[in-house]
Amino acid sequence: MMLYYILLPFAWLLWHLGFRIRVEGRENLKKVQTKGYILAPTHVSAIDPVFIAVTRWGGRMVIFAKKELFEINAFLSWFFRCCGGVCVRGTKEEVAVIDRTVEACKNGRTLLIFPEGRFSTTGEILEFRSTAALLALQTDVPIIPMWHSVNYGFGKRTDVVIGEPIRLSELCSTANPDAAELDRLTAILRNKVIELRGMAQEA
Repeated sequence: MMLYYILLPFAWLLWHLGFRIRVEGRENLKKVQTKGYILAPTHVSAIDPVFIAVTRWGGRMVIFAKKELFEINAFLSWFFRCCGGVCVRGTKEEVAVIDRTVEACKNGRTLLIFPEGRFSTTGEILEFRSTAALLALQTDVPIIPMWHSVNYGFGKRTDVVIGEPIRLSELCSTANPDAAELDRLTAILRNKVIELRGMAQEA
């Protein structure tokens, strides 16, 4: 854990030396009244967790990601685990992983989950999977939508828009909804992210 706080300032310095980052809506992170919350950004690259950790500039996150993200190279795998990464292997063990993630979020940790579940190499927002909405209901914490552009590269500008917190539990009467209700809530989250993209394009 201490290693993460040592690495973060260096990562911030290197990132801002090489990238031009424009962040809109950072104040929305301060609107969260609970210690724990879920951050739900778009997913464009394997280095997204590093980028989001630097942009957010806060304590350690639980990174909920597929095993492929941990297998790209040794450095990224090490960094993700320093951040508190949780590897989802798509097996029966996944239920236990989700349970641990829920408890961590209830205990005040920030959960980072990519609702698309895979990279979008074109910049288009892919269909969202329902895991983020379900975790938001089961933890009863706010979920914060986030959009960022695909312009990774030295000297390029990366736009980031952070949306207002959404408490899905106020829009649903149960923590275990049926598939149709879960699809409805997932669509609400995706539409919010689409709105954030529109805000960035207008800026």
